[in-house]
Amino acid sequence: MDSFIQIDIYTSSQAIDGITGALTEYGITGFIIQDSADFEDFLADKNANWDYVDDELMGLKTVEPHITLYVHENAQGAETLAAIRGLVDGYKENNSDGYYGNIRLELANVKEEDWANNWKKYYKPFRVGKSLIIKPSWEDVEPKDGDRILEIDPASTFGTGQHHTTKMVMETLEEVVNGGERVLDLGCGSGILSIAALLLGAKDVTICDIFENAVKTASENIQKNKFTSFTAHCGNIIEDKALRERIGGGYDVICANIVADVIIGMSPLFEGFLKNGGKLIVSGIIDERVDEVTAALSENSWKTVSAKNEEGWNCILLSR
Repeated sequence: MDSFIQIDIYTSSQAIDGITGALTEYGITGFIIQDSADFEDFLADKNANWDYVDDELMGLKTVEPHITLYVHENAQGAETLAAIRGLVDGYKENNSDGYYGNIRLELANVKEEDWANNWKKYYKPFRVGKSLIIKPSWEDVEPKDGDRILEIDPASTFGTGQHHTTKMVMETLEEVVNGGERVLDLGCGSGILSIAALLLGAKDVTICDIFENAVKTASENIQKNKFTSFTAHCGNIIEDKALRERIGGGYDVICANIVADVIIGMSPLFEGFLKNGGKLIVSGIIDERVDEVTAALSENSWKTVSAKNEEGWNCILLSR
């Protein structure tokens, strides 16, 4: 029997639509929304003529606006929870005007620190592509000839490698990294893609994420895998020209495993980072947005080389 964890995201009435829209980018389509504004709308409906209002609707009168959703209590659920936590952290950082209210994430019937540890029992070593074996630090594996061991402790950051988006990027990296490449990892999360690139023979990697915790975790994970040839940046490349200049150009490969809207926003910027003949890998795109993403990239002269699809998620390799 499946077990689920209940996640409640508390926010303001005005922010609910935007947050649910962002959640759909992570493949989450089922929500329960409780909002006191709905009760106000009910009272303001002059066409309604009710003799009785049930307790559930009356309860909305004083409820703090929040979104409820459920994730499986397994490693895939842990990936989703990490993505949601990152999303909420981003709203907190951009809440100086109070638009998001008392934005926070709560887990029902389980302490967050317990969940952070309990999900580890679902995270076992597994193989990706022809040669990569992904393992957490608390597991041991016996590699075969040619195997490359990638040790990853994602902590609270997206990127155990089990999510389809991450796995497809690693499979694509195995196709395009032949040795000596410079790789730029935008939206680095746990750093798993950068580590994979280095194991496959990349010369060096540059990581960037809008969340300081992700940059810190990714840097630690790269070092745990005994690599030192990396540079780390924190910030938003779409809005920060100075950051783009610090990152520089001349990269052979870009990985952008993010979400559709961010990839679309980055689409005019990718060219400035890559050398002539460089490859772009984008992922984290749900089926409903893939045409929109490819159209934006096409407008910026990117051509699809190959594409992968797994259970509603898409990863695309492009060149110019």
